[in-house]
Amino acid sequence: MADFLLKTEPGAYSFEDLTRAKTAVWDGVANPVALKHLAAMKPKDRLVIYHTGSVKAAVGLATVVGDPRPDSKDPKLTVVEIEAGKPLPRPVTLEEIKKNELFGDSPLVRIGRLSVVPLTAAQYRFLAGK
Repeated sequence: MADFLLKTEPGAYSFEDLTRAKTAVWDGVANPVALKHLAAMKPKDRLVIYHTGSVKAAVGLATVVGDPRPDSKDPKLTVVEIEAGKPLPRPVTLEEIKKNELFGDSPLVRIGRLSVVPLTAAQYRFLAGK
């Protein structure tokens, strides 16, 4: 099992939208490095949903429920089906993340534009409040 963080602009698609829908196809990823991470996902991998924009915080949990597959709109891109989990007990801000030594070498703080970020188990536990 692996852990990842998925970034989304809450005005475009929020964790609340995912919660209402229960499941969603995670699409719209075009960055080659992010696509590589998306393609590496497997069912049951754990996800942290992170709101970008003015929020800049991890806000909820989700799980991968389908194997990655080519996007039907653009077969060069990859999509994956995810299922909503619980909201975090409290949002974990980017400021808190940057101050935590667990994230010192993480692409989350080093490559701000990356929309799919692998997490270590310790990073996942910190963000999930476990």
